[in-house]
Amino acid sequence: MQVANIDKFEEKLRAAEEELNIDAKDRIPLKMAKFTIVDGKSGKGVSFKDVAGMHEAKMEIKEFVDYLKNPERYLQLGAKVPKGSLLLGPPGCGKTLLAKAVATEAQVPFLAMAGSEFVEVIGGLGAARVRSLFKEARSRAPCIVYIDEIDAVGKKRSTNASGFSNTEEEQTLNQLLVEMDGMGTTDHVIVLASTNRADILDNALMRPGRLDRHIFIDLPTLQERKEIYEQHLKILKLTQPADFYSLRLAELTPGFSGADIANICNEAALHAAREGHKSIDTFNFEYAVERIIAGSVKKSKILSKEEQRVVAFHESGHALVGWLLEHTDAVLKVSIAPRTNAALGFAQILPRNQFLFTKEQLFERMCMALGGRAAEAITFNKVTTGAQDDLRKVTRVAYSMVKQYGMCDSVGQVSFPDAEQQSGAGRRPFSQGLQQQMDHVRSPLSSLTQHFFLTHVPQMANALLEREVVNYDDIEALLGPPPHGPKKLIHPQSWLEAERDKQDTGEEEPRPAPVKQGEDDVNPQLS
Repeated sequence: MQVANIDKFEEKLRAAEEELNIDAKDRIPLKMAKFTIVDGKSGKGVSFKDVAGMHEAKMEIKEFVDYLKNPERYLQLGAKVPKGSLLLGPPGCGKTLLAKAVATEAQVPFLAMAGSEFVEVIGGLGAARVRSLFKEARSRAPCIVYIDEIDAVGKKRSTNASGFSNTEEEQTLNQLLVEMDGMGTTDHVIVLASTNRADILDNALMRPGRLDRHIFIDLPTLQERKEIYEQHLKILKLTQPADFYSLRLAELTPGFSGADIANICNEAALHAAREGHKSIDTFNFEYAVERIIAGSVKKSKILSKEEQRVVAFHESGHALVGWLLEHTDAVLKVSIAPRTNAALGFAQILPRNQFLFTKEQLFERMCMALGGRAAEAITFNKVTTGAQDDLRKVTRVAYSMVKQYGMCDSVGQVSFPDAEQQSGAGRRPFSQGLQQQMDHVRSPLSSLTQHFFLTHVPQMANALLEREVVNYDDIEALLGPPPHGPKKLIHPQSWLEAERDKQDTGEEEPRPAPVKQGEDDVNPQLS
């Protein structure tokens, strides 16, 4: 049962029990907070060594743990007690996992509660829960309070006097602000909070003195992905040692979060079990990566011969342009097998870890995205609706170059916000004349020469129609070496050959690759 004021309710309940002479052991237990109490002295749970990657975040969070263990070292120098830390970052990157590690490592009580559990329909209940949570924390000090998904209770308060606001949420937030840095606060209670929507949090919650430190947990780097894979692979039964797979998988999955990596390892294990394999090998991991990226093959979707030809020429156009241009990414595999995510075909590429792009590099990437449309136009003298996603990507990049990156001489060195960021409906920070200039974004199709399309696209398209999948080595055999140097970044040259070599030295016989899956080099970016 939910009540608005637990103190008055308990007082009346106990008085009624006394009047009825109810024995103490038979009286009704009363609990207010929904928080989970983790005893830090138990020594069980996730530790820092179990958290792969996130080296900078772990270093910063260890300072809070060190303070709770040795507060005198800081206090004797006059350092103030840290009030709290906010863990920021995309979903699935390990914010909650890191908080669990803090609960184990700190060796102090750890009170965990989700932000959504504070807010109820009954007015004043959220603020009462905040008071109850911090009252319990102070009774157990030194102590850590962890609020997961704090954006549920910490949204910016309404600044529009005439507008309507959620009074209950604001009361809960106000109580939280008072508890963290108000008149009645005490030391040795540290607040940890996590969110992936830091942009909507109230400024009063983010200021120094409350959530002092903002720790950004980003998507893992190549080395961090390798460590995360090794962490998940060590519990699997593998054909080769974990370090044989970890680096290759890390290279094949740029931009994947820790949750994505765990999903790939689990999908590989599930596939090996379904196929009756006694251990998990390269084919299972490649199937898992391909399934996560593009969806599984939809064998029930049968295309007509004409549609298959269009898809084959379209995907060959992507691969050819990416192969010939200098600043495009490595094409690892091209497939025309229909997928469960509605894709009729895709070209898988290996993007480099690159953060800055020149105008020429963006232009060449736009050319690669339009390569499929160009191949259709040159080969069939007509185009289909299959290039919708490519056109959407090219349009977004082109407008970004003009409106945000200052890469258009006629518009100038200015940067305008996106439509979602503009304040007020229909308002634009530029004139109608400048809008017309922005709309005249030239298509890079004119720079693509017909010679290469008429010569090489039919070769690749025929190979795709015959085999359904072609990989890097097949493309190199058809087109010759890339004119601007090798495009393939995976080492050794063939992952499958490396595993076969190891198996041939005394391991079990290698299994043949599935005919229709085409599971060679795989990568997460689709075009």
